[in-house]
Amino acid sequence: MSSPETGRQLRYVDALCEAFDQEMERDPSVFVFGLDVDDHKSIQGSTKGLLQKFGPERVFTTPLSEDAMTGVAIGAAMAGMRPIHVHIRMDFMMLAMNQLVNIAAKAHYMWGGQVKVPLVVRSMIGKSWGQGAQHSQGLHSMFMHVPGLKVVAPSNAHDAKGCMIAAIRDDNPVVFMEHRLLYPTQSEVALEPFTVEPGKARICTHGDDITIVGISNMAQEAIRAAELLAEVGVHAEVIDPIWLAPLDIETIAASARRTRRLLVIDNSWTMAGASAEIIAGVMERAGPQPGIQAERMGFSPSACPTSPWLEELFYPNPGTIAATAWTMVRPGDKPWAPSPERTKLAYQVQFKGPF
Repeated sequence: MSSPETGRQLRYVDALCEAFDQEMERDPSVFVFGLDVDDHKSIQGSTKGLLQKFGPERVFTTPLSEDAMTGVAIGAAMAGMRPIHVHIRMDFMMLAMNQLVNIAAKAHYMWGGQVKVPLVVRSMIGKSWGQGAQHSQGLHSMFMHVPGLKVVAPSNAHDAKGCMIAAIRDDNPVVFMEHRLLYPTQSEVALEPFTVEPGKARICTHGDDITIVGISNMAQEAIRAAELLAEVGVHAEVIDPIWLAPLDIETIAASARRTRRLLVIDNSWTMAGASAEIIAGVMERAGPQPGIQAERMGFSPSACPTSPWLEELFYPNPGTIAATAWTMVRPGDKPWAPSPERTKLAYQVQFKGPF
């Protein structure tokens, strides 16, 4: 893994594109295909220039047939290629569940280790631009449930590049979740190829009052919430799990044992979700010692709305995260919440769509 202190700022979407470029240059078995990967908008710019450099044999669009094209991807992987299959939206991976869950995830086991499925499945999640009920869902917990699938949700450009390179080189199928609001965000990214390997979380901020775990974009929201909390004397330790399967529960549990409070923020619903799994894993490791207070936040229990005004109520944000953490740390004090203007993040204001 590279050090993030490189001085070179790169956007999340450009970090993804750089990972594809470098791995396709390194390994001729790597190719990118999926709906509109060769379009002039190049999936928000994440495949920009790849068609011109590597040609239509290695960068090409597909029919709108998720099930069949996932089967093509799995077959290519079994035959020794390393496909990167772009679904654009995670919602429509539901049309390929049999291929992913019953074939891709199980082939290595069922063939006694003789078959490998080195497949990366890219999928977008997230709100804004009126995406609504069928274009905004975070369904990662469904894939976390299945042995044989790896699931990753990088929250910044550095991890986007490192996780993508690790996923491409992995001999197992990897579901790669990208929150669309993260695409324009920047962080320091090394030019040379590097990997962010599965199964290791990152402690983003240090604190002794409460542990906050943020999944995908919620890691960024949690960091902003921690900044707001620090202004009123509450010091939060923010953890980004990065890889959801395999999940580094030990790092989270160690922090929660120390702070005695755990708040998990997910980019999905809480029912039977990643937040529930994280809390259960922490509690199992806590043992018979005095309890850890735990809460979780995620989507409201309804379909994802299209209206920006309803989105404000539906999705957690730095203000609601900070207010919830405050109440957990200071239960005897009167409720507190930061100014709504302080809770808006720059990339949420700048986001334009169309995906």
